[in-house]
Amino acid sequence: MTTLTLLTAILVLAFFVILAYSVWKISIVLESIGGNGDSFLAKLRFGLRAIEMETSHLGPEVTKINAGLTDIAGGLGAIDNHLTGTIDAVVKQGS
Repeated sequence: MTTLTLLTAILVLAFFVILAYSVWKISIVLESIGGNGDSFLAKLRFGLRAIEMETSHLGPEVTKINAGLTDIAGGLGAIDNHLTGTIDAVVKQGS
């Protein structure tokens, strides 16, 4: 019984040592990815922020363009109706 308890305690201790070592290695890798200003993640964040700033003015302009295109779509619908009527009239004349 004492041997089993001692073996369990050693295995639990080994588990926590391995767990601590793994967490430490993971933190080293994560630190190299995004921990300082010249890391890959920092450069990516800087580039995405630049894109966001450069395209921030597009939102209001797209709304204006969308309103204009909606008006054009209404006009094209009227033209379509007119052409349909014209084609029907030509077909009736030919009959």
